[in-house]
Amino acid sequence: MTGAIAMGFDGLSKKNCRLSCGGAFSLATIIPGDTCIDLGCGKGHDVMRMARVTGEKGHAFGIDLSRGMIETAKMNAEVMRAHNASFIQSTLEEITLEDDMADVVISNCTINHSLHQGQVWNEIFRILKPGGTFVVSDIYATEEVPEQYKTDPSAVAGCWAGAETKENYLAHIAKAGFVNISILEESAPYTKGCIRAASFTLQGKKPL
Repeated sequence: MTGAIAMGFDGLSKKNCRLSCGGAFSLATIIPGDTCIDLGCGKGHDVMRMARVTGEKGHAFGIDLSRGMIETAKMNAEVMRAHNASFIQSTLEEITLEDDMADVVISNCTINHSLHQGQVWNEIFRILKPGGTFVVSDIYATEEVPEQYKTDPSAVAGCWAGAETKENYLAHIAKAGFVNISILEESAPYTKGCIRAASFTLQGKKPL
């Protein structure tokens, strides 16, 4: 994602809006003591929900490219006294977390923003522990998105600029090494910006 687009998300950090296209948290299985990560955490709402579930013996991390979002998330966590929640500014293509550290990774309508989605899935695989799971809600395009829209700020903010076809999206996940990949929810195609898209929520596991 370009710096100009990231600055656009900084502006959204102070507004009462959400960029999410789904509820990955509600479909993820989190138990006390888990280490959980939300990629594209925004203002940190799901991170704090994960922190409550995992409890004092666990930890929840929020990752976001936008400095404004991270600053807002930290303030929200302080107000909520979520002491086992941490927020890190990082790209998704090079996540600044250690290997094999997470039990659960979630994400809502974030991976489609990346121009290198295969690398994002490699990173998710890297940071998950063997046996760890992901639950990701995102969109896919019914056909290739025209090149001129892929870095257009309005299209990016609308969560469709980087949408890949369903076939390509699933191929990235499988190539990263995940198994037991399943679609938990899926919408009918709809018009989004200048394309036809569909929303889906996926689950998968890193092999033991």
